[in-house]
Amino acid sequence: MKTLKTWVAGAAIVALTGAAQAALIDRGGGMIYDTTRNITWLADMNYAKTQFENTSGAQGDADGRMTWAAATAWANTLVYGGYSDWRLPTVAQPDTSCSSTINGGTPNAQYIGYNCTGSEMGHLFYADLGGKAEESVLEQTGDTDLEKSNLALFNNVQASDYWTGLEYPPIPGTRAWKFQTQWGWQTFTNKSFELYALAVRPGDVPEPQTLALALLALGATVVARRRRSR
Repeated sequence: MKTLKTWVAGAAIVALTGAAQAALIDRGGGMIYDTTRNITWLADMNYAKTQFENTSGAQGDADGRMTWAAATAWANTLVYGGYSDWRLPTVAQPDTSCSSTINGGTPNAQYIGYNCTGSEMGHLFYADLGGKAEESVLEQTGDTDLEKSNLALFNNVQASDYWTGLEYPPIPGTRAWKFQTQWGWQTFTNKSFELYALAVRPGDVPEPQTLALALLALGATVVARRRRSR
């Protein structure tokens, strides 16, 4: 016989997979779930500025542009939607999908350039939002309806430079990786420069309505079982 714990897990899976038809799913509350990479993006792509405005300067940043250290600290200490495991996006190295390499051959090569879909920001830009090499993420000419609807899930999208959470290994003290949404280029830069930051967290978050349905189904089943046992 299945335990109640097993049944609850199964019910949750059934309730949450019904809407999982697209790569990006709006979970509500300003969070976007990527079914391909199993991560959840913050829908506000300049939330540090929004946060600053909403807290009268107590949190966030006035324009959302921060040094790498400040951006990393902001993401790592962010509490949003009841979750505290937010971070900056990761970069995959090696990433042979990139158009260029530097610093010698494998395994010492660093992969930079266009089409770096192995990184979280690169995958979001190219695979989900319809970005193309040498094109702004906001340019939608030739994009599919799905790519256009995916971009519409986000707000305060900046066609600019975004930090990632990975330091540049050859010079970790002063350099870190960034992704440029103004033309789809991934490279490294000086940590002291001020760039935008986008927060992401591992895994999914339940939609409020599907969670409520799962709990309702659980309650009905518990009641039915109790009646049968009597």
